[in-house]
Amino acid sequence: MESRENFPYIYFFTEPNIVFVYKIEGEDYLTASQLSQQGEWETFELRHTDEFENFNHEANIPLIGRGYFLRQDDINFMAGKINRLIQSQRKRKSFSYEEKGAVHLVSSESTAGALRYGLDRPKTVIAFHDFFSIGPVWKMDQKIGQDSRHEWLNENVNVEQDEYEFENNFSKTLLEIEDIPEFVPIYNWTANNGNEQTGLRFILHLLKEKDNDIFLINTTEHYHQRIDPMIEKLYSSMLHPDQLKFLLEQVQSANPLSYQDRIQLQREWEDLAQSKDVLRLWKNGRVTSVTEDYFDDLILKTIDHLHKEHQNKDFIRTGKVIAETMHQMDELVGDFYIEYRIRLSY
Repeated sequence: MESRENFPYIYFFTEPNIVFVYKIEGEDYLTASQLSQQGEWETFELRHTDEFENFNHEANIPLIGRGYFLRQDDINFMAGKINRLIQSQRKRKSFSYEEKGAVHLVSSESTAGALRYGLDRPKTVIAFHDFFSIGPVWKMDQKIGQDSRHEWLNENVNVEQDEYEFENNFSKTLLEIEDIPEFVPIYNWTANNGNEQTGLRFILHLLKEKDNDIFLINTTEHYHQRIDPMIEKLYSSMLHPDQLKFLLEQVQSANPLSYQDRIQLQREWEDLAQSKDVLRLWKNGRVTSVTEDYFDDLILKTIDHLHKEHQNKDFIRTGKVIAETMHQMDELVGDFYIEYRIRLSY
């Protein structure tokens, strides 16, 4: 598939001599599934392939009542090209977050939703739709590493998103982080677990060329200190929007991350990005890679315990095994990972 830009339009040429014309109508990045919901599409047919180089949709009549099948690869390609054109226009118009206030970066969409609801305006919340404690993070800042990660997740984990939607969301978040101007403060939310601590290091790696003040909000530590000293294990997504707002207010006078701390966390990411391990936990104050079968013994013990409870070895629902296993885990890694290990074992 070929493409040409004629902002706010972008042309896509595919065999047999068909041109799809998309009109960009906003400044927000899109996923592949959103292309049919936002913007306008028209379809044209060329007489010869070489006409595409000088094609202008305004001088042609669109096709009516004819549909065409597009491969998911083509739709994904279209989404990427459209987002890059949107980004170039945002830069040209000096698009900034200045009127939207500080930027808040998080490693999960559920935490992002709570922040968007709970924090006062103006603010901008950017999130990864991901779970960084599982799957390879090898060279994840590069296309080769992203493809490796997405392939592993698609083959092994039943994520709720379509595989291309997952990939599109990841690419969209990278663009949003890339667009952050240097004069706005950045708040990076994390907690003491493998998912958010891995995400923190990855995000700081992505910000390494920016001189912004970066403030670290560790919800586990701040919640333990200011709200409930009995709770030491916490995920940011477990907090109510009002609690997140309260924690933000408590750190308003805090100093930003020092240059030395930023460099140290970036170096820790570089170490993680050299490994092809697929499971990471928070142990002894560090993100630690563990073997893929780390929780298998716990899963088997849970199944054995449930059989003894029922006094037989009849069928046990997978959902019950997952729930009981997660209840006993020191650190959650997502029900989809436990389901993956059960499938692999049985």
